[in-house]
Amino acid sequence: MRFERDMLKLYFIMGSQNTTKDPVEVLQAAIKGGITCFQYREKGEQAITGLDRLNLGLNLRKICRENNIPFIVNDDVDLAIKLDADGIHVGQDDLSIETIRKHVPSHFLIGLSTSTVEESLAAERLNIDYIGVGPIYQTATKEDALQPIGLKGLQSIHHQTQIPKVAIGGITLNNAQATIENGADGIALISTISQSENPEKTARLLRKTLEG
Repeated sequence: MRFERDMLKLYFIMGSQNTTKDPVEVLQAAIKGGITCFQYREKGEQAITGLDRLNLGLNLRKICRENNIPFIVNDDVDLAIKLDADGIHVGQDDLSIETIRKHVPSHFLIGLSTSTVEESLAAERLNIDYIGVGPIYQTATKEDALQPIGLKGLQSIHHQTQIPKVAIGGITLNNAQATIENGADGIALISTISQSENPEKTARLLRKTLEG
């Protein structure tokens, strides 16, 4: 899949541990609402493992393929390959980009998490497609989340780098527009959509907000 900046506009991240509903139904609703990219992130104490993890991934990937939505896998190179994903997103402490490129197909999209100008500049020199910048605001979704960098931190990274960037961490309907105005190409969300009573409506409202 060829990378385009618009893929980052409304980037939804979810695993079974992030919702009390059927993840398949949540993803279907989010796609109807207008998400532009999906990342499968099955991680944490309540995450499923083994065949259950693989099978859920296959079901979610199928939905993405049917709707032409990029399907990204979080961290796990082996799982991404088994699922025939469109790409992988990794953190600063995961496998190096050089190692990942040796193992994944050449068409794989690669994203890397950054939280500082230095990390973002280093990422820009690598063979990757985009960076995930944050956390912008306080978040309870990630157990190992760093301290928020705020809009000023996002601004600094925006002004000193050209690489496409999606902002993540504590983003809601109330602060989505401000996040875009301060330099992000798009926003990445987990709980705002996955824990919504109406994921389709929430995604649609977010998309409308992003499009001004």
